[in-house]
Amino acid sequence: MGFESSSEFHRIRRLPPYVFAEVNTAKAKARGAGEDIIDLGMGNPDSPTPPHIVAKLIEAVQDPRTHRYSVSKGIPGLRRALAAYYQRRFDVGLNPETEVIATLGSKEGLANLASAVTSPGDTILVPNPSYPIHQFGFIIAGAAVRSVPATPDEEMLRALDRAVRHSVPKPTALIVNFPSNPTAYLADLDFYREIVAFARRHEIWIMSDLAYAEIYFGERVPPSLLQVPGAKEIAVEFTSLSKTYSMPGWRMGFAAGNPRLINALTRMKSYLDYGAFTPIQVAAVAALNGPQDCVEQVRCLYRERRDVLVRGLAAAGWEVPSPDGSMFAWAPIPPRFAGLGSVEFSKLLLARAKVAVSPGLGFGEHGEGFVRIALVENTHRLRQAVRNIRAFLQAGSNEAAVAEAAAEG
Repeated sequence: MGFESSSEFHRIRRLPPYVFAEVNTAKAKARGAGEDIIDLGMGNPDSPTPPHIVAKLIEAVQDPRTHRYSVSKGIPGLRRALAAYYQRRFDVGLNPETEVIATLGSKEGLANLASAVTSPGDTILVPNPSYPIHQFGFIIAGAAVRSVPATPDEEMLRALDRAVRHSVPKPTALIVNFPSNPTAYLADLDFYREIVAFARRHEIWIMSDLAYAEIYFGERVPPSLLQVPGAKEIAVEFTSLSKTYSMPGWRMGFAAGNPRLINALTRMKSYLDYGAFTPIQVAAVAALNGPQDCVEQVRCLYRERRDVLVRGLAAAGWEVPSPDGSMFAWAPIPPRFAGLGSVEFSKLLLARAKVAVSPGLGFGEHGEGFVRIALVENTHRLRQAVRNIRAFLQAGSNEAAVAEAAAEG
């Protein structure tokens, strides 16, 4: 007797259909037909990794000793380099042996820590909309997720209070992510103080995703949650080299903070992997300890792209808030297209303007009504995208035209 082809494995059943798949399929079909698609969908940095980091990788890989299994928690020099970064940037002291671990990007660290600390049926508090791994890392581990508002303000704090009073079982963990993907919201230290006080009072773990710490554009410099006194008692923070140093494919990230959580992640990873390839870790040390002018260059690059996109769209009649951080614009769907929803609007934008974006629904039901636009093309291509979108908006001047175009698409 064969397996039923219609049956799904238990953990896979808990995952909804991948919302981005429809747009990705349409994008692949358009490209297959030879169309020039400007892809602002995935947050995939397009800049080359700085030369001194690449040079260190090449140097390290020439040594055959680096070709052996590495260290799952990260080579000592790398953990020391991350601790030095926290001291330099946030004035936070970390013990490289007990409070730092290297991960295969922040995404892997989040998912494996979720598996390490979650019991089936646990309640986890996650902002909605948010980056998918923030909720699905826990859902895969068997938890139930309760959504809270994504804004770092009183609204989120009130929702957290309600969640503690009305959730059964009581929440065990809270996810925060500022600068945020996809919304680009920034939090300040006063908000983090409130969050830490709340979590300590109710004995709730905090997992902070700080992957966009260095991508900010104004005077508001993103802080670390670990700057709050007592935060290390209940919090761990994830960082990544992907955006800061244009190293997305290198898969190099970190978790830092509470020793108990770091130990849980260390034990989990010891069964699952041998860590990143040693030359990548050596190059990551060069990134953190080396010259940092490349970080300011990346920041300036995204700031310029943000301005070209936001100003161009405003001139085209699409008002999009200018983000203070991250590499994304969180764009409300133009009012006359709002009835389509984010998935159909994204498909329409692809068909008519040849521009790919991410539908807000993919980041949670409260992301509906928005699309996420990634700043991952150069200014020439962004201006082309704006021209295409302007022509599309001018052509689709009434609901009938929109409906007809959607039907044809």
